[in-house]
Order: sequence, then structure tokens, then C-alpha cells
Amino acid sequence: MKARVHVMLKNGVLDPQGEAVRHALGALGFEGVKGVRQGKVIELDLQEGASEADVAAMCDKLLANTVIESYTVEIL
Repeated sequence: MKARVHVMLKNGVLDPQGEAVRHALGALGFEGVKGVRQGKVIELDLQEGASEADVAAMCDKLLANTVIESYTVEIL
């Protein structure tokens, strides 16, 4: 079983990396980018029997900082 976890900063949390990317895109001539939010994707290769709840527990304990980040789990 495989799972994909998408981790993003929560709305309202300052995203300096996203802002740097937005600024760099403008400097490269890509006009019209009004905002960039940067996150991360984590792919897990799990043993059979693992559940989405197991992955959520991994996110809560390690993979995401739930104070400032939200996550979604996609079972593949």
C-alpha cells in the first residue's frame, strides 16, 4: 500500500519561501503570479494492513507541524 501526504502551511501563516518563489517568477518575466504557497509531498510505502488512520497518526506525530500546517492523506 502506498500513501501520499500533502502538507501545506495553514491559511494566514506567513510563507516566506512561497513569497521568494513569487518574487523570483516575477524577476524571470512571469508576470501575473499574485501569490505562491509552498508545501511538501511525502510518499509512504507501507506494509499491507496499514490504514489511513495510521498515516494520520504519523502526520500528527512527525510529518506535519499541526500548529502551522495542515495535511491531507491520499491512499494510492
